[in-house]
Amino acid sequence: MAAMTPTATKGIHYGWIIVLAGALTIFSCFGLARFSFGMLLPGMRAGLQLSIDDMGFLSAGNFAGYLVAVGLAPLALRYATPRKLITGSLLVIGLCLIVISRTSTYWLLGGLYTVIGMGGGFANIPVMALVSRWFRRERRGQAAGMMIMGNGTAIILTGFLVPWLNATFGGEGWRIGWLLLGGACLVLGSVVGVLLRNDPADLGLEPLGAAQPVTYDPAETRGPYRASGILLHLGGLYLLFGLTYMVYGTFIVATMVDEYHFAEATAGSFWSWTGFFCLFSGVGFGVLSDRLGRRGGLMLAYAVQGAAYLLVASRLGTLALFGSVVLYGLAVFAVPAIMAAAVGDYLGTARAAAAFSIITFCFAIGQTIGPGAAGVMAESAGTFSVPYYVAAALNGVALVGTVFLPKPPKEAG
Repeated sequence: MAAMTPTATKGIHYGWIIVLAGALTIFSCFGLARFSFGMLLPGMRAGLQLSIDDMGFLSAGNFAGYLVAVGLAPLALRYATPRKLITGSLLVIGLCLIVISRTSTYWLLGGLYTVIGMGGGFANIPVMALVSRWFRRERRGQAAGMMIMGNGTAIILTGFLVPWLNATFGGEGWRIGWLLLGGACLVLGSVVGVLLRNDPADLGLEPLGAAQPVTYDPAETRGPYRASGILLHLGGLYLLFGLTYMVYGTFIVATMVDEYHFAEATAGSFWSWTGFFCLFSGVGFGVLSDRLGRRGGLMLAYAVQGAAYLLVASRLGTLALFGSVVLYGLAVFAVPAIMAAAVGDYLGTARAAAAFSIITFCFAIGQTIGPGAAGVMAESAGTFSVPYYVAAALNGVALVGTVFLPKPPKEAG
């Protein structure tokens, strides 16, 4: 009996269930465990008497753990299926968040947040690589973008939840916040474990999207480029994104409170608007890159994000700050969505997981360095404007570098 194709199945193609499971994964390992950090940071800073550079190095420790996991993910996938690795990672993240809610020691806090970063890497690499297994090129950008919507949903949630917890429980608010987020990760990790499947063939399905003949072997040259050249180019662009995006994500709430003199609830409301616009970031730019090409989508994403950094750095007032929040939200998850689709386009389905791991390793180097360096710059200069200006300049470099990205083959898997 021939394997069923998507057109032969009834109802929703299971690829969209994979997207849902991916969105819950990203919601947990990044949205709750990472992007909530900026909201909880002012309360932690007061409760644990942290300096600005302490804050930056805590974030950097998380990214260092992520960097290690990204490097080890291809090896881990030899011994564990994506489903098992993703589920186990989410459960570890949940347990660590719960322990963080009770700790008062800076070094223990840093160690736990580093382990959480590792969990994020072991969850993110396999779940994003599933895009290339379950979707053909014409749908990859859309699917990756829909997965990344989990980030925006979590940002909206924490933007309202954390200020309410702080107003209700005072100095214990940040601890209760981490406790609730850890419990949510445990529940969602269990749900993801039930929903995920490793390959469409496991269910007798084909990847979603129109099949096209392979016209190019990605192991061969394309002009001056080989597969290694494509990886180096994509990795360099992704590194620049990593250097900059979490400078904003780590310090924007502290910037609003310290330099714009916002109340914490007002800063939380602004941060929630970031989450709202994030909902459109990955999927909007992902669909755009499906239609216009990965190069054009990346160029626009870097331009919009750079403008967001310039607006907040210039300190032109509340309207400019809100414009910065809107632009950052619209663009911040565009680059990961496009990169997840691009590796399949350039290097084929079989290489997608390893290729995504390699370029994400470059990205992780950048995000490990970025927040810590930004914290040192802000502490030295006495203002967050300096690291925001540097981030804008690096986005300009990325935009120029994207111009020279070659077109992918007509079909690479």
